[in-house]
Amino acid sequence: MARDRRRLAQALGLSEREARLEAQVLLSRALQSPRAFVLAHEGDALPPEREARYRALMQRRLQGEPMAYILGEREFYGLVFKTTPAALIPRPETELLVELALARIPADSPRTILDLGTGSGAVAVAIARHRPLARITAVDRCPQALALARENAIRLGAANVELLESDWYGALGVRKFDIIVANPPYVAEADRHLEQGDLRFEPRRALAAGKDGLDAIRAVVDGAPAHLSPGGRLLFEHGHDQADACRDLLRRAGFVEIASHPDLAGIPRVTGGRAG
Repeated sequence: MARDRRRLAQALGLSEREARLEAQVLLSRALQSPRAFVLAHEGDALPPEREARYRALMQRRLQGEPMAYILGEREFYGLVFKTTPAALIPRPETELLVELALARIPADSPRTILDLGTGSGAVAVAIARHRPLARITAVDRCPQALALARENAIRLGAANVELLESDWYGALGVRKFDIIVANPPYVAEADRHLEQGDLRFEPRRALAAGKDGLDAIRAVVDGAPAHLSPGGRLLFEHGHDQADACRDLLRRAGFVEIASHPDLAGIPRVTGGRAG
């Protein structure tokens, strides 16, 4: 395994600790045994079929495929979600969007929530599990992503999530909601990061949004007033350098009480406001 750790570190630019952990996790998956078992038997020879399975998993990782896709799961907001290339991998920074939404949803009274571009369903399901009286409508234009979100909602017991195929607000008619949340695409189409790391394997439609990365955010903001109840709120994630532009879009759309909220690194990550 030491050789595999070195190969991972060199191929993916990982630290020694990160490479060791990934190799152990891949071996644990190949053996279908807890990581503690792997640590206790690290020097043991592997049965041929398990060796082949481990080598196949390791090769996928050496080619840069994200661990979340190789393992088929990722933890988000204390819940383990199934992950596939049909949707973005849930990320820790998006937990801020859930936290801000939960702070605005009373636990003891019903509210209606709309999650735009739900992908794996991570945001919608996390909110649903923590606010069982709320009714969450989660939409996505991709049938494969919706199927994944539906599976996650069922697996995680989020019976208060409704899933609809919709291009943003297109299939919602005149429906209104107390809160709209979104983690839309916000990377510029020519951004070099799209060809690096995990992003190479994730669906481009869920990442890139026009020349400045703001096309999807414009659609979310412009359509929100017609689908918010009086005093309703919009919250959405955006890129590290887009907070000023997002606040300006909200002002132009008539929102008030506009604010940007930093993630744990102090980077403005979520912006929102109240319908005026």
